[in-house]
Amino acid sequence: MKKVLLILLSMSNLMVFAQDKFETENDTLPKAVVLNEVIVEATRASKQAPFAITNVKKQEIDERNLGQDVPILVNYLPNVVTTSDAGAGIGYTGIRVRGSDATRVNVTINGIPLNDSESHGTYWVDLPDFASNTQSIQLQRGVGTSTNGAGAFGASLNLLTDGITEKAGAEISKGYGSFGTHKYTLMANTGIVNDNFEFSGRLSDIKSDGYIDRASSKLNSYYVSGTYFNDKTIIKGIGFGGHEITYQAWNGIDAETMKTNRTFNSAGAIYDANWNVVDYYNNEVDDYEQRHYQLHINHFFNANWSGNIAFHYTEGFGFYEQYKQDQKFSSYGLNPIDINGTIINRTDLIRRKWLDNDFYGTTFSVKNSQDKYQLIVGGAYNIYDGDHFGEVIWTRFASDSEINHRYYNNNGKKKDFNIFAKVNYQLNKKLNLFGDIQLRNVDYKTTNFLAVDVDENLSFFNPKLGFTYQFNSFNNFYVSYAKAHKEPNRTDYEYAIIPPKPEELDDIELGWRYQKNKIVVNSNLYYMHYTNQLVLTGAIDPNDGSPIRANSGKSYRLGIEIDAQVALSKTINWIPNIGISSNKNIDFVVEDNNTVVNLGNTEISYSPSIVAGSALNFELIKNLKLTFYTKYVGEQYLSNTEIASSKLPDYWVSDVLINYEVKKFKNLFKTADFNVLINNVFDKKYVSNGYMWETTPYYFPQAGINYLAGVTFKF
Repeated sequence: MKKVLLILLSMSNLMVFAQDKFETENDTLPKAVVLNEVIVEATRASKQAPFAITNVKKQEIDERNLGQDVPILVNYLPNVVTTSDAGAGIGYTGIRVRGSDATRVNVTINGIPLNDSESHGTYWVDLPDFASNTQSIQLQRGVGTSTNGAGAFGASLNLLTDGITEKAGAEISKGYGSFGTHKYTLMANTGIVNDNFEFSGRLSDIKSDGYIDRASSKLNSYYVSGTYFNDKTIIKGIGFGGHEITYQAWNGIDAETMKTNRTFNSAGAIYDANWNVVDYYNNEVDDYEQRHYQLHINHFFNANWSGNIAFHYTEGFGFYEQYKQDQKFSSYGLNPIDINGTIINRTDLIRRKWLDNDFYGTTFSVKNSQDKYQLIVGGAYNIYDGDHFGEVIWTRFASDSEINHRYYNNNGKKKDFNIFAKVNYQLNKKLNLFGDIQLRNVDYKTTNFLAVDVDENLSFFNPKLGFTYQFNSFNNFYVSYAKAHKEPNRTDYEYAIIPPKPEELDDIELGWRYQKNKIVVNSNLYYMHYTNQLVLTGAIDPNDGSPIRANSGKSYRLGIEIDAQVALSKTINWIPNIGISSNKNIDFVVEDNNTVVNLGNTEISYSPSIVAGSALNFELIKNLKLTFYTKYVGEQYLSNTEIASSKLPDYWVSDVLINYEVKKFKNLFKTADFNVLINNVFDKKYVSNGYMWETTPYYFPQAGINYLAGVTFKF
């Protein structure tokens, strides 16, 4: 570690004599500040696209980046709800958009899929401090444009990593906070070397005890990149990864316990014969490492034609460990034992459930730009190969087990191919046409997973069509239709009573954008109609906390979203947003005592009808800024049956962020940025998430008032 730190610092010091200017004699190559954006042209939507879009710039990311995960950093975007298992935003975190959970939020990094191929989830804990190398984030709500990876049913979240930095430099960040939190980050870059090269790197270390008992996180990560460019070609290689060790906190807490002990965590509990907690197992952890490699090649053939191809590989491996009491020998492939005439059928044990997976493939696109239209044709071919296996590493009674007795071993393989074509065509001075078609094929097979293994080959056709009308220089209107399909995930197959069906979505969006003087308003009306939507039942997988879903037949989401930016004065800026929606299962049926009961139209679980946010920015004095954030999330149900016990109360929470920048100081540094984030400043006791265990709700309480503070020195 020390050697790597010295290398990164040396990179900065040795390259201070590198060129300070980036000039190009060929107009086909963008300027350095936007050079990196060609990587994501195929998957990102333009400002004029007929969809609901929010862009987050690097400055906004950096101001809040004090160690919390990416979902928490975008918590205040329109119609977004986030949660944290550990209660303070570090460790396992989740995101929902328009009520759709993370398995339907398509996440890409530089256009490369990040969602896990089998679970469809995104585990940000595997990439701690990734925000430090994020240049921008684009959130597309709804189906959005064609992209690579899992189908988007709630949103697409696209991250673009740092672009070329013209001058050599280095950054050192230190952060501290509540619950024993600390964050260390070291970054360095060479600037542009010999007119054509640039290199950069980062190392990060984050630790936190968590708000919930024992919900600790030990996280470290790295990022390296190297870029070659000339007037027509850009080649960029990127490597990044992380290693996380988090104490499990996915069990939640029941209502009675929460009244007296909000931070109670049952994970790792050791019980006596009367099921009273007498101790805790100290290694009830999730231990996982993930490494990503990307190679992007972009070429400008001429003023009209350009193309890019990317190759990627991700390897992940690790386990979660659990102390389990009173387990049946037969559940682990072991035989009962006879001790002095007494037959022993059960034992206490420690098990590890392993995942060892590989994900690799390619994405590609070609773009043709003319005066009146822009055409992009592209696609992707990705392969996933994941081994799942479990080992017993200790037992009170060994039976006939061997060391690291393996009690299950299965595999999942998935091939995902898609090809798309999309066009922006300027029909006249005011009217623009957007068209997008995608063909996608998914082949998913499992071995030794279920009594009857999964063997699915699914093909989907996903068309999109939209119009944007520029009424005048201030007003812009759009309308779009998009169809999307999505295959079931691994858990859907595992817990289904009957084989799950793919989901189908028809999404209609109608919007108005207004921009004049000091006011920007974006409003969007949407209707999302689902067939066979896989809705969250409210139950979870008892092993790892994964949510369980089931097909619900017909359902819909109807809503309106409004966000704005208003300059109230030269020093005060207000950014409010609100989403109001109706989210219904149509003629929802359940089975009760072998009788099918029609409950009528019920609320879709985890879908609050009101989600509102606000950021009020004050520039107090030069280089000193204060931002007051508020977030309101309406009540929601934890199941689709609308039973009273499954209702999660609404909550309103506020944060205060203070940013102060010190310019060059006695030649010691270029700038020093001081940031203080006070979370839940009014100390509200609230719950952001939960689940149902049969008819009993379990909750995930969030921390009261807490703080994070940090300083970044730039050299």
